[in-house]
Amino acid sequence: MNFLKKLIRLVFGLFVFSIAIVLTIHSQLGATPWDVLHLGITNYSTLSLGQISQLVGIVLLLLCVLLGEVPGVATVLNMYLVGLFIDLIRDYNLIPLASSLGQQLFMLSLGLYLFGWGTYFYMGAGLGSGPRDGLMVGLLKKTKQPVWKIRGILETSVLITGYFMGGLVGIGTFLAAFLIGVSIQHVYTVMKEDPAQIQHTSIKDYYYLFKKARLTKDNLKETL
Repeated sequence: MNFLKKLIRLVFGLFVFSIAIVLTIHSQLGATPWDVLHLGITNYSTLSLGQISQLVGIVLLLLCVLLGEVPGVATVLNMYLVGLFIDLIRDYNLIPLASSLGQQLFMLSLGLYLFGWGTYFYMGAGLGSGPRDGLMVGLLKKTKQPVWKIRGILETSVLITGYFMGGLVGIGTFLAAFLIGVSIQHVYTVMKEDPAQIQHTSIKDYYYLFKKARLTKDNLKETL
């Protein structure tokens, strides 16, 4: 898969991921744990939900580095594009608020399911994990625990923090804390892939590839 195809797959996955986030929030049954945290932080800031998401992503990137996960193109784009897509979807009201219980349940269910596919597409591009999933993958490698368990622990931890900051909590929140990990596990099982085995190309790798190509070009000139 060439770089352009990887980039298209990455951006598509991030867009699907952003749709999933807005669907769960607009279901009004409670935000996902990470967005409970983000919404909680907005209570103490004038920044938008998407901008808060971007700032949290920067903090998580530092944690990923400490776990040995070298950032890639996807890490940077995830931090920027997910927040941007969230704000655009909400600003232009592309996904309206649910107005009935049936709509609420449908939007929540669809959102939770799309989290798995969004993660699959953008991580499968091999351009690096996003800050949140980079943290998940780093912990997977360190602990050797299944993805549903690691994801569940992460979701529960940020949920508690977000709750005490006044984030939106509901029945959908508690379902998301446990089912997002299951959704991701389901998608990778269906596709017969293991997220811990994905070979990502980091920014450092691209630097060395560029340097190698440049040296090869210079050597060719000297030979001629």
